[in-house]
Amino acid sequence: MSEEIVFGIHAVNNLLLRSPERVRELYILKGRDDERFQALFKLASQNGVSVQEAKKGFLDGIADGNHQGVVAKANAAQSKTEPELYKQLDNLSGDPFLLILDSVTDPHNLGACLRSADAAGVHAVIAPKDKAVGLTSTVSKVACGAAESVPFYQVTNLARTLKELQNRGVWLYGTAGEASESVFKTKLTGPIAIVMGAEGKGLRRLTREGCDHLINIPMAGNVSSLNVSVASGICLFEAVRQRSL
Repeated sequence: MSEEIVFGIHAVNNLLLRSPERVRELYILKGRDDERFQALFKLASQNGVSVQEAKKGFLDGIADGNHQGVVAKANAAQSKTEPELYKQLDNLSGDPFLLILDSVTDPHNLGACLRSADAAGVHAVIAPKDKAVGLTSTVSKVACGAAESVPFYQVTNLARTLKELQNRGVWLYGTAGEASESVFKTKLTGPIAIVMGAEGKGLRRLTREGCDHLINIPMAGNVSSLNVSVASGICLFEAVRQRSL
């Protein structure tokens, strides 16, 4: 099984809270004994995870970013499968609220999208298996724990999945710069999925054709488009605003 390096206090804390069975080794900076580290020690102990003290140079060598004095070696996170998605939808007590990412390849963007999805209360994030990034250590770090809390599904045929979601009563709202309908003037209540395109290319043709509505984010400046994670946040929280009225 492949290994993932998870680092940073918040990311490791979420890993211990939600998937402690994945942790192989946990290292904490030698000499650190403040309140946040004591909480990590306690959480690790409660889940049967041993903690090893290590020098800063060792931690620097295994983490590719600001580790804040805590690094975990863990079994790589696994995306969930399409049958698991439909099982989750069948068990929801309310209307589905989904985010679909069409061929997002940048792990930083996926991590940021997962973080926004978690904050917005999205039930699941869906992406294709091919030509798209999956769950990696960079995704986990950028997501700040959301990779553990938001179910992430990778599907073999996204167009087919879109059709199945429609058959289950989910309305699909795809984002496109040329769309005539603004996200701020679109009804985003009920069972919905926000469908976002890849960096630079936008939605693929079959994905675009599979959406019920195409919407845009009004742009007042000189740039023609937004980063996919920023655009996702805007659309998701407009839906949150409407759903909370």
